[in-house]
Amino acid sequence: MGDIRKKYDAALKAKIALEAVKGDKTIREIFSEYGVHSNQIMKWKKQLLEELPSIFSDKKVKAEKEKEDLEAELYRQIRQLKVELEWLKKNLLSLSGGKA
Repeated sequence: MGDIRKKYDAALKAKIALEAVKGDKTIREIFSEYGVHSNQIMKWKKQLLEELPSIFSDKKVKAEKEKEDLEAELYRQIRQLKVELEWLKKNLLSLSGGKA
């Protein structure tokens, strides 16, 4: 029988990683409190420390702006295509004498 892996939600992972970063408790104490293996705690701590600077970086803001710009452009194209489709339908009806 295979081991069943526990799944932890993001909020708990963040809480545990933050406790590990603070250093108020040892990894062993955090392990005892939450039942999460020390290797996993260290992994989450490392991930937190690596990703933390990106929260404050301009790259994230730039990526969000690019996403918003792309979304706006796609919606503009959709509106344009709808207008063109309606125009084509209208002209098709007038060319066919109102029969379509």
